[in-house]
Amino acid sequence: MSLHVNSADTLHDTHAVVETLYRFAAGIDLCDHALLSSAFAEDAISDFRPAGAKAGFEYPVLQGRDAIVEALSTSLRGLDTSHSFSNPRVVVDGDTARVDVLVEAQHVSSVDGARQYLMKNRYDVVLSRRDAGWEIKRVVVDNVWRTGDPSVLAGI
Repeated sequence: MSLHVNSADTLHDTHAVVETLYRFAAGIDLCDHALLSSAFAEDAISDFRPAGAKAGFEYPVLQGRDAIVEALSTSLRGLDTSHSFSNPRVVVDGDTARVDVLVEAQHVSSVDGARQYLMKNRYDVVLSRRDAGWEIKRVVVDNVWRTGDPSVLAGI
């Protein structure tokens, strides 16, 4: 992939791409469906299967912004979450960007705060530039390590 020639453009795009990931995380953590939705393209794909398999769960590939927002909102109901992004490596090629980023995702039962599940995941994200900014087109989530009670994710 080629990078923008103008370093100011590259820096601006990199910041805007990472800001899209922050909208995604804040949308989940604040239970803000509009903010979460703003991070995704209408035809986005979310694939949590690699991370889910390592945690002992089967997740379908989600297709479409509305389906992704609904699934995340439903599956995380009853949990307090915090998602922290680190070490984003962004490559911009025209109106497409790719990001490899580490995400630490803390999941705490809203009913019993002693029950927690912490995951360190690697996100492989493809984004598209739109008039309104960058949107996630595809995200694949794999797990690096995990600790705690995985049944917290199942709402048990």
